[in-house]
Amino acid sequence: MLLRLTPALIVTLLVGPIVAGVGMVLLPAFGYLPALGGDALSLAPWRALFAQPGLAHSVAVSLTSGLVTTAVSLAIVLLFLAGTSGSRLDRWLRRLVSPLLSVPHAAAAFGLAFLIAPSGLVARLLSPGITGWERPPDWLIVQDPWGLSLMAGLIIKEIPFLLLMSLAALPQLEVPRRVAMARSLGYRPTLAWLKVVAPALYPLIRLPVYAVIAFASSVVDVAMILGPTLPPTLAVSILEWFNDPDLSHRFLASAGAVLQLGVTLAALAGWWGLECLARRLGRRWIDAGQRRRGEGCLRRIGKSAMLATTLAAGLGLIGLALYSVAGFWRFPDALPDTLTPQHWLGTLPSLGGPVSTTLIIAASATLLALLLALAALENEQRSGKYPAEGRLLSALSLLYLPLIVPQIAFLFGLVVLLESLEARARMALVIFGHLLFVLPYVFLSLAEAYRRFDPRWSQLARTLGRSPNATFWRIRLPMLLAPVLTAAAVGLAISIGQYLPTHLLGAGRITTVTTEAVSLASGANRRVIGVWALVQASLPLLGFVIAIGVPRLLWARRRGLQGAP
Repeated sequence: MLLRLTPALIVTLLVGPIVAGVGMVLLPAFGYLPALGGDALSLAPWRALFAQPGLAHSVAVSLTSGLVTTAVSLAIVLLFLAGTSGSRLDRWLRRLVSPLLSVPHAAAAFGLAFLIAPSGLVARLLSPGITGWERPPDWLIVQDPWGLSLMAGLIIKEIPFLLLMSLAALPQLEVPRRVAMARSLGYRPTLAWLKVVAPALYPLIRLPVYAVIAFASSVVDVAMILGPTLPPTLAVSILEWFNDPDLSHRFLASAGAVLQLGVTLAALAGWWGLECLARRLGRRWIDAGQRRRGEGCLRRIGKSAMLATTLAAGLGLIGLALYSVAGFWRFPDALPDTLTPQHWLGTLPSLGGPVSTTLIIAASATLLALLLALAALENEQRSGKYPAEGRLLSALSLLYLPLIVPQIAFLFGLVVLLESLEARARMALVIFGHLLFVLPYVFLSLAEAYRRFDPRWSQLARTLGRSPNATFWRIRLPMLLAPVLTAAAVGLAISIGQYLPTHLLGAGRITTVTTEAVSLASGANRRVIGVWALVQASLPLLGFVIAIGVPRLLWARRRGLQGAP
């Protein structure tokens, strides 16, 4: 009975808060919030919003970030898969997908900032021999007004996500058979993949692509680190208005949140238009029958772009580690003159509280998400009712709802609702907020392995007199231990990286490693930032170490149960 109720419970958990949040942000956006003196509907918040200096630029950067980030990330993923399918490089990078996905957005943003800044690692490695610089150039690279560094940081993080979603969908397409058929007609491998696999793959990853558009157009933490400041992106401006001591700015923030929702919808509509254009051009390209032209160039672009983004992420983490132990380090020296543990020793006393809070929230949200995902998937197995993945409006598509609706929009409305109910900021509210975003990732990470589990094992257990519950605990769960722990590690990584739910639902009183790291973004002490960002990046890796190590310890003599090597 409880299993049958799980899908309805998941839908309620995901849809209810979003609908309530969006509803509660609409009323203050039109001047109605009795607690702050807004007793009648009014357009005053919108007039105040449109009077804000630089609003058009903020909207333009937010909209462009959503479209450009998604287009570049998707193109790199498709070209990489087309050019390296089955190669050693492909297998090597597949192993890096989960670790790269586990690095929080804020840590990756700090790493990129330390890498590309005028006095960053790249400038140091090239100076003075190649550039001739004895001093850092006066260039605005990080936090540039066009948002280029913001887009670069988002691309580095979204490529692993889209690659993981693509790898999960590819087994449904019988890729070797499709490519072999195209190869028999004379097509080169890369062109064969792009012409017969990519058109069938994209509908399966359309919702993850939409999630990337929504996130990139409304991100807050990465925009605070890499995005423009005068004016900032729209989402950052909304957060500033919300935190303003003058409570009348809540009306302005509400109008801004509705505008952000409109910007994200406009980005999604623009992407849909690009889909239609790409469909027409793609058909002409396929009908043209070109079998060799441009194949080598496309293959090299896919490999080099994927290597470049992976290398940038790795060098960024190395930069964080170097700055966290650097002593005196003048420009243009490639390495610091001395290494010192003083930055770590000075920060350790203040690390304990945020680290423990982070782990408690992440473990609680992940455990709840794992229980719900397992219950829903087990209900699928017992009932034989599977969601239709090809339909845009299906039970599976609702998992993406918290990822597609901008966080700043519905979370701000939830805060207004909670304040109206006089609910105080508590750890439980923050855990619930994290659950909204952890649950989709945990479910999607676990679903493929669970649905592909050989049903003959369960049938064999039932013929031996085992009940469905005993079969689950004694057969299915032990054999799926590696995928379950991997899904839990992904959930931990997602929770650890959450900034906005912690900040808004915790009312700024609950501090985690992520909130502390992002709060240092406006500071100039790279050593301290390096310590906090490295701690934030290290915590999710512990989850993946456990996910890999535990099955190998428990099933040391049963290699088939250890998961992927």
